[in-house]
Amino acid sequence: MDYQLNDQQIMIRDLARKIAQEKIKPKAAEYDEKEEFPWDVMKVLAESDLFGVYIEEKYGGTGGGVLDLAIATEELSCACGGIAVSFAASALGTYPIILFGNEEQKKKYLPDLASGKKIAAFAITEAQAGSDASNMQTTARKEGDFYVLNGTKQWITNGGEAQIYIVIAMTNKAKGARGASAFIVEKDTPGFTFGKKEKKLGIRASTTRELIFTDCKIPKENIISREGMGFIVAMKTFDSSRPGVAAQAVGIAQGALDLAVEYARQRIQFGKPISSFQGIQFMLADMATEIEAARSLVYAACRHVDSGAKNLAKESSMAKLFASDVCMKVTTNCVQIFGGYGYMRDYPIEKFMRDAKITQIYEGTNQIQRDIIARHLIRESLAKK
Repeated sequence: MDYQLNDQQIMIRDLARKIAQEKIKPKAAEYDEKEEFPWDVMKVLAESDLFGVYIEEKYGGTGGGVLDLAIATEELSCACGGIAVSFAASALGTYPIILFGNEEQKKKYLPDLASGKKIAAFAITEAQAGSDASNMQTTARKEGDFYVLNGTKQWITNGGEAQIYIVIAMTNKAKGARGASAFIVEKDTPGFTFGKKEKKLGIRASTTRELIFTDCKIPKENIISREGMGFIVAMKTFDSSRPGVAAQAVGIAQGALDLAVEYARQRIQFGKPISSFQGIQFMLADMATEIEAARSLVYAACRHVDSGAKNLAKESSMAKLFASDVCMKVTTNCVQIFGGYGYMRDYPIEKFMRDAKITQIYEGTNQIQRDIIARHLIRESLAKK
């Protein structure tokens, strides 16, 4: 379908697609098996200026928005969801600086992030603070010209690989969520170390690690916005980043469907290709329709974010919810089309199903997305009275 992309977005799409097919697809299974971070692919993406597609030109980016990032993420995800999220997670760690950073912070950090010289990560999740982010135990205590961080973050994408981390910590636990603050922490800061590297069901090319802070002193200038703004920084960041997760889901689903169509044309049963059977045809038709519907919603949500609208949560949550549910359904059905071969690791389709599942979980589970959507619907209804 024609989504009225501008010339720059078409260029991003075509470039990302070329990289996905030539650089990622041939190595996707190897990275999944070895669970290695794809630094060589990150270098290619950096040299292609894809890390800066959503960053203003004055900070070294190409001046695009969330839609530009989503287009790149979708195309990369068609080849490998794990490698794509390694790219997209850097944007998640960059958005707090874009949205709430002061001019000095933007000048200091955004150029290196836009060029891909450095990548970022976002750290909010803890053992007892997943969906309930207000239950964070990591603290930041102000001492003179520094904040001292103590605590552990878990399941942090790009953990240990990124050079720049946005860390949400409690500066006043008595205030609950309103006592959280956001900080920029650089990788080599004394007192900042890394725990175990997680072994995951899917997106195994992406690194997921614990972050450990032990009397970690960071300059007071590294606080984003001001004390007590951490929860708002996190939620507003998710409003901008969730369409990226949705785009990842669309890409994974599209990549799986492409494999299933190709396999259905080649697989002979009862003397003919299984693509000639109506049961298979209907499955393919339904999946293609659902993917296109998801893509339409994702692009619409991205444009809503890029329009400068103030209220983004409902639309971003809808895109993430719908696209990830479609992704899980589509990849499961694609495995079904492959039959027994689909269950074997000799074929690439099972990886797409494994990669799909996380899109329903991270950056807020789909149950949380439904809660967000419902709350906004109720508020909107009350506001009309």
